[in-house]
Parts: sequence; structure tokens; C-alpha cells
Amino acid sequence: MKIITSTLLIGSAAILTLSACGSKVETEAEKTTETVMEIVAEIAPLDAVLAGEWRGEQKARDVFRNPKETLEFFGLEPGQTVLEIFPGGGWYTNILAPYAAKTGGTYIAAGFDPALGERYAASNQRFLDKFSDAEIYGDVEQRFLGPDSPPLGAGDVDLVLSFRNVHSWMRTNYADKAFAEFYAALKPGGILGIVEHRLPESMEQDPKAGSGYVQVSYTKALAKEAGFEFVEASEINANAKDSADHPYGVWTLPPSSRTPKEDEEGAADFDAAKYLAIGESDRYTLKFRKPVQ
Repeated sequence: MKIITSTLLIGSAAILTLSACGSKVETEAEKTTETVMEIVAEIAPLDAVLAGEWRGEQKARDVFRNPKETLEFFGLEPGQTVLEIFPGGGWYTNILAPYAAKTGGTYIAAGFDPALGERYAASNQRFLDKFSDAEIYGDVEQRFLGPDSPPLGAGDVDLVLSFRNVHSWMRTNYADKAFAEFYAALKPGGILGIVEHRLPESMEQDPKAGSGYVQVSYTKALAKEAGFEFVEASEINANAKDSADHPYGVWTLPPSSRTPKEDEEGAADFDAAKYLAIGESDRYTLKFRKPVQ
């Protein structure tokens, strides 16, 4: 990072010096800026992607989601085949797909099994349309996951990543299948990275995870049953302010910030500011490995 910082400082100084000297010099300054950014992209591709203009307002959530630290913890590297499970609106897709495209890797999104119904198939298509700009995202591949879906892969993936999804599989009764699919998709030695809303071990775990919160021990058990080795845990995405006992579960907190309807019980006493002050949920970050056979 020292090399990058020094290069950026030199480039910035050159731009400031040249900016007052007319259009010809401004052109030279622009070239200097481009050179600096090319160096950053080559030396630190993740930093370059995180600074990408296409991310727009999504950058504001970096303070809660900690993408740089999280992806480095999971071992993201150039040239990998990365499978992201249920990307939703694509917050992490906006990072992972460009990173793969710029480093010679492959990005795969696991969408909902279209056999579940037309709205799921339509959602998958909207996702592909949203990330169809190959210049930024490369060639985004899509596979599917559901209770009766075909295999996600056969040992061709380096890194499987899931961000706040475990509760969804529990709710629809295929958490065991999901972890088995991840195991089968990964190469020997491949990594499964899980970020999930944390339910304290002192609280009772709802098998359906109706609140959106899941115990660390529950997720570890699912992974172990599938054959994974536990590698390490991180508190990168922890939030000590979150008590995990909100009226609308995790969706009471940002970014969902659900509030009661005017005629709903408890609406008069609901303090939205209280939940905004908490911020996004307390999340655990777990790293698992498929054993080398």
C-alpha cells in the first residue's frame, strides 16, 4: 500500500502543478491520472474496484458491510472462480463481477431455481439485465439453487460466498441441501465464506429463523454436516449495539428499516430513530474449507 500511496501522491502533485498551465498541460495531467489508476488497478485490483464509479451510492454502506476486509478475509484472489449465492439486488455483485473481469477470473451468481415459479425466473432475468455491461462486469454466469434444483457445480469453484442468506434456506427447509451443494461445487481446498445475522447463543434458535437471526453454532453445524472444515471466524461485521430482539426481526434495522402501519398495534410507541441509531445488524463472518482429498 505504501507504493500505491506514494504513486497517488506523485500523480496528485503533478495534476495540481499542471492544472494552471492551459489545455495542453491539462491533457498531460489527465494522462498522469490514467497512469496512476492503471497502476492501482494492477497492484491493488480490489481497491480499484471498490473505488469504481459504477458503485455509486452503494459505497455509503461500506462502513457497515466492510467489503474490503471481508473479501480479503475469505481469501479473494485474482483469477478465481467465485460463486455468489442469491445476490439479491447485487450489492456484492457490483464488486465481485468487476473484480473477476479485471483479474482473469469468473463470476457466477446462484439465482433462485426458476422451477419455483415465473416470478423467480423473472427476477433472475432482471439480475442478468442489470449486470449485462460486459465492459464493467465481464460475462456474468448464472446457476440456480432451490429445494429441487440440479447441482450448482462439480468441483469447479474456488470460492463460494453467501451474504445474509442462511435464514432464507432455513425458512424454506433446504439449508442442508444448500450446504451440500456448496461442498460439491467447490474444488478440494476451496473456501466457503458465510456472513449472517447473529443470534446470541443464549437465545432460542427458531428452526425457521423467522427473525432473520441465526446462531453461529447452527451455521457451523450445517457446514460440518456437509463435510466442511471450520477455518476461522472474524468480527469484521460485528455490531455490539444490536440485541437481535426487534419487533420485525432484523428487518427492523437499516437498510430495510421496517416500521408499523398507522393502525398496527404498537405503532404509537414505535421509535424508528432508536433502530436507525443501532445501524445494520450484528453479523458473524465464518470461513470454511472443503478438505483436500
